[in-house]
Amino acid sequence: MAGPTKKEKANHIAVILDKLYPETPIPLQYQDPYTLLIAVLLSAQCTDVRVNKITPILFNHAPNVYKMSELPIAEIEEIIRPCGLSPAKSKAISRLSNLLIEHHNGQVPESFEALEALPGVGHKTASVVMSQAFGHPAFPIDTHIHRLAYRWGLSNGKNVTQTEKDLKKIFPIESWNKLHLQIIYFGREHCPARGHVFTACPICSIYGRKSLFK
Repeated sequence: MAGPTKKEKANHIAVILDKLYPETPIPLQYQDPYTLLIAVLLSAQCTDVRVNKITPILFNHAPNVYKMSELPIAEIEEIIRPCGLSPAKSKAISRLSNLLIEHHNGQVPESFEALEALPGVGHKTASVVMSQAFGHPAFPIDTHIHRLAYRWGLSNGKNVTQTEKDLKKIFPIESWNKLHLQIIYFGREHCPARGHVFTACPICSIYGRKSLFK
């Protein structure tokens, strides 16, 4: 007997996630599209908890794009050092702030193309800003989502670009913005990278790849 299709699995997984996480508060604290953009940039290879401790300090020094553009790079770097990769991140924050003023009237642009043209802003960061700041459908793929999509047999796990394409095919577009947060929360609480007990997981116990159980 044939097993469920990817779409059938996706539908059932969405039901499970809706029961577990009917509300999906955004993990990063922010006040507007600009502060969200900076917070997401800082979150690369850093936990949301740590970013949320650092951003109030940073935004106390520079609460908007104009103040940030005036802040010396060395000062930005010193503040954000606990987030890791501070030399590169501080330069990106300073440069993108100046570019926003020069080319976008100090506003965060509402397009993937314009966002991804900014220093330090890749597709995932742009996707988070487009979905969470502007409400456009997007499916940001982080390590949790990439890992779980493979575990559940929804994607081949080759790379995050392929995972994003695969998930967009099987989940309805209106669910993407909420769903990516639900999967992140699920990964943290029920489906960790290490020490994971597949048979005890609410989703892996049903749809987990059998080869990973060994």
